[in-house]
Amino acid sequence: MAQLHIPGVSIAVIHRGTIEWSAGFGVKELGGAPVDADTLFQAGSISKPVAAMAALHEVQVHKLSLDVDINTELVSWKVPDSAVANGKPATLRELLTHTAGFTVHGFAGYAPGQSVPTLIQVLDGQKPANSKPIRLESEPGSKWNYSGGGYIVMQQMLIDVAKEPFPKLMQVVVFGPIGMTHSTYEQPLPVEMQRAAATPYGAKDAPIPGGAHVYPEMTAAGLWTTASDLARYCIEIQHSLYGRSNRVLSQDFTRQMLTPGEGNWGLGLEIGGSANDPYFSHGGVNAGFEALLVAYEHHGDGAVIMTNAGGGTALAYELIENIANEYGWPDFHPVVHTPIKLDPAVLARYVGKYELPPYFNLAVTLEGNQLMVEGLQIKPGAKDQPKFPLFPESQSKFFLKVMKTQLEFVTDDKGQVSYVILHFSGEDMKAVKK
Repeated sequence: MAQLHIPGVSIAVIHRGTIEWSAGFGVKELGGAPVDADTLFQAGSISKPVAAMAALHEVQVHKLSLDVDINTELVSWKVPDSAVANGKPATLRELLTHTAGFTVHGFAGYAPGQSVPTLIQVLDGQKPANSKPIRLESEPGSKWNYSGGGYIVMQQMLIDVAKEPFPKLMQVVVFGPIGMTHSTYEQPLPVEMQRAAATPYGAKDAPIPGGAHVYPEMTAAGLWTTASDLARYCIEIQHSLYGRSNRVLSQDFTRQMLTPGEGNWGLGLEIGGSANDPYFSHGGVNAGFEALLVAYEHHGDGAVIMTNAGGGTALAYELIENIANEYGWPDFHPVVHTPIKLDPAVLARYVGKYELPPYFNLAVTLEGNQLMVEGLQIKPGAKDQPKFPLFPESQSKFFLKVMKTQLEFVTDDKGQVSYVILHFSGEDMKAVKK
């Protein structure tokens, strides 16, 4: 925590289908009260699978359909016609699995005091929205492409069919039945819950200006919750899959939720592990909050980790590795990297700036004989990011010791470095050299 400048972390560990322990470490705010099991954090993109459970419930009670044109169920807004769709309509199943073909990966939120757009303004990219219009960019069902924008379309669908505010729907359909008593999608966070909330930080202990951002994009990034409440969500899925508890979804719908498709994604959750012992997971990154959820389908183990700083994902994966080792999980064991020595002339080839807008800008520098990288917070708008040393394990592959991240530099036919592949949190991202 000290090395990565993480003020606070909350952990809940699931063993054999129950919360075996939960605890807080560090502080909610620098110089302030300690984190405990009831401290609230923003869940970032973990908002998506929790919202997906509500969408599937609405399918289960025949208010929505998984495989019909979403425009037949949208009322307040419609998906505009697009030539790239080739006449094929998008479906709720495709929204949930990131295969509907919609734009907009993620959302930056709105600092306190900024004007907050309506959901329709977000969908159409109209001011004061700070994101682009959510539109089809490829034929629905043709490929997998992570899209927070698709989940905002789903949010509008749920509001249209439920005819009530989205936070109220989530309370009635998911939070109440599961017992998630410290969770809400209300944005901004209600005053009566603010004392329990952690303060968000960027890099090097710098507070996010103004405090927690407001996210009208609730299904994509708007969940406030605790590690223990998210553990209850995981346990409900584990029990529902075996018919032991079906307080939100039937056994059949839970099985559908966990059936991997394109990109190994189910209906809201990423599926990993082996065919005989799969797990479901999701990460989350908001301004100053990072979190990770992992749970096994069959043997009832799992963990949730929530932090209040940029870089918290790196800490979360390191904690997951230790939990996996302690509880004998078959996955998440650390990969051993062996550093080698490279001539400084070779290292110098990799110096430069690498860009993947809007997610990150990497700056690779050479300080003496040590290659350094800056800009690895993986969140829009981050400033004052720390530098980390890069250690070579081959002529072109480097790793970091402080986070589970590797960089692979790729050269063209003339031997000039043209881009770098960032291997981070199970994703491969290409950043072009400028």
